[in-house]
Amino acid sequence: MIHEIASLTIKPGSEKDFEEAAAQAVPYFQQAQGALSFRLDRTVEIPNEYTLTVGWATVGDHTEGFRNSPGFAKWRQLVSPHFAEPPRVKHLQHAYTGF
Repeated sequence: MIHEIASLTIKPGSEKDFEEAAAQAVPYFQQAQGALSFRLDRTVEIPNEYTLTVGWATVGDHTEGFRNSPGFAKWRQLVSPHFAEPPRVKHLQHAYTGF
């Protein structure tokens, strides 16, 4: 599994609306080929900073499949009005677990 990690900075005061929009978009991820999980976390120290973690079977399922799908366009339509800056996205592959 590959994890897409997106760092999201949201316009101050728009956090609740962003969280509601992200929740509305979950079905688009559920329907995407290769999508395995979806998680949104909010930074405690910086309340308008979030980390989106999406599990994908392959990087291509995200970068080629989902990003070129109508679901991605709908996701962005829902959440992008709340972005204070463009998301920063990277892909991680598990390397080691300590315990």
